[in-house]
Amino acid sequence: MNANMHKRFMQMAIDLSQFAIDSKTGGPFGAIIVKQDKIVGCSSNGVFLHNDPTAHAEMLAIRNACSNLKTIDLSGCVIYSSAEPCPMCTAAIYWSKIDRIYYANSEEESLKYGFYDKEILEELRKPKSRRTIKSQRIVNAKALEIFERALKSY
Repeated sequence: MNANMHKRFMQMAIDLSQFAIDSKTGGPFGAIIVKQDKIVGCSSNGVFLHNDPTAHAEMLAIRNACSNLKTIDLSGCVIYSSAEPCPMCTAAIYWSKIDRIYYANSEEESLKYGFYDKEILEELRKPKSRRTIKSQRIVNAKALEIFERALKSY
């Protein structure tokens, strides 16, 4: 892909971030997913629109692309984001097997303007026993049986 195409797709992601602010649907974030020079998914941030803290632009663009392509495997796709993806979105990008991330604003720039992911990264690096949100395993043999059945069904 040539430099002009990269600029064009990035500008579209940035335009979606402006739309999120203008329409008050969420924070200033937009994302475009491209496969073979064609847009297969896109979204602006929809946190306020959906009352959903996971409705980040990248998450919604991934859902849109998966729906459009009728697959959960976005291998061969790239994502353009108006800002460096947060930890949740980065994980979703890995889960969906997107090949590459292009972004405009850096994590440091996001932090400067009040979009703070550093706390989450610090929490995830801690052992589970030292995290703010406590988790506890409740053993149930049926849960493991379901995993075993699922493995056989794939």
